[in-house]
Amino acid sequence: MNRRDFVRTAGALAAALTLEGFRETARADDRRADGRRSDDRRDDGGRVRDFIREVKGARLFDLCPTWDENSPIASVNPPFSMRLDATHANTFRNGKFDQHLSFTSEIMQWSGQHGAPSIDALGHIGRDGRLFGGVNAFDATSDPRGLGRSGVGAHLAMDHYATDLLVNRGVLLDVATFLTGKTSKPLAAGFEITARHLADTASAQGTELHRGDTVLIRTGWGPFFTSDPAKYAGASSPGPGVDGAQFLIDHDARVVGNDTLTFEKRPPVRVVSPTDFEVFPVHMLVIADHGIHIIENFLLEELAAAHAHEFLIVVPPLKVRGSTGSALRSFALVPD
Repeated sequence: MNRRDFVRTAGALAAALTLEGFRETARADDRRADGRRSDDRRDDGGRVRDFIREVKGARLFDLCPTWDENSPIASVNPPFSMRLDATHANTFRNGKFDQHLSFTSEIMQWSGQHGAPSIDALGHIGRDGRLFGGVNAFDATSDPRGLGRSGVGAHLAMDHYATDLLVNRGVLLDVATFLTGKTSKPLAAGFEITARHLADTASAQGTELHRGDTVLIRTGWGPFFTSDPAKYAGASSPGPGVDGAQFLIDHDARVVGNDTLTFEKRPPVRVVSPTDFEVFPVHMLVIADHGIHIIENFLLEELAAAHAHEFLIVVPPLKVRGSTGSALRSFALVPD
C-alpha cells in the first residue's frame, strides 16, 4: 500500500472506531465497491484485525520532546513545576514495607496551553475584544473557572476540539531543508517564512495541500528545545509572518504547527502604520480571524530525515472543560 492510500485508509478506519466517525463513514461507505452494504457487519472482526495489523506495521514518529522544569517556556506563561505528593516510602517503616502495596503520585503546575508540544484552543486569542466568530472576549472569560464557563464562548474551549481532527492527514513543509540545502542546518533567528517559501517548498517536495489538512512547518529549531533552551526561548526565532500564514489559510488548513516556541516569527510584531503595530499578528489572523488551531514545540527532525512529507497525524488534546489549550503526546504514522 502506498503512503497516500495508507493515510486515507487508516484515517477513515480510525474515524470509524469513534461513534461520530462511524456514522460519517457508514454514510459515505453505504455502497461499497464489492456490492456489500455498510450495514452488513459480518466480517467486521476481520476488518478491525486487518486495520490493527496495518497500523501496528506502520513506522511511528514521536513528535514530542521531553518536558521538565528546565524546558523553555514563553514568558507570558506560568513556569512548570512538579513534585511527588506521595512516594513509595509512604508504607516503608522500620526498614521494611508494612503493606504489600506502595504507590506514588505527583502534583504538577503548568499553563494548560503550553507544553511540549501544545495546541491552542480557538478561544485562546482575541482581536479587538472579539474571539473567533465574533464572540465577546470579556464575557467569555468573565468566569475564572475557565473559558466559556460564563455561558459565552464555551464552544471555543479545548474540550470542544473537533473529533475529526484527532486523526487527520498531516503534511510537512520542510522549509529549512529546502532553503538551506541541508537537513542539519536550521533557519536563521528572526527569519520570516513567506507564502513563496511555503509554495516553493511544497512544489520541490511534490507535496499537495488538501482542504482540512494539519500542516506542519519545519524551521530546524526543534533540537534547540533541549540542546539550547535559552536560544529556543529567546527574543528571536524563525517562523511564518502574516504572508506565510495567509498561504495556510488560503489552502484551507484546519490545524497548523511548527518546531518553535511561538509558531510565528519572533519578535512577533507587525508594524501597521507609523503610530500602530500588532503583537502576535499571525496568532490573531489564524486563530481569532479564521478559527485555525496552532501547535507549537513539535519535534520534526525524524520526519524530515525520512522525507516523510505526508502522514497520518494523531493530535489528542486533554479534554478539560474551559481550557485554553492543551499539552499533547502527538505522533505521526507512515507505511513502513
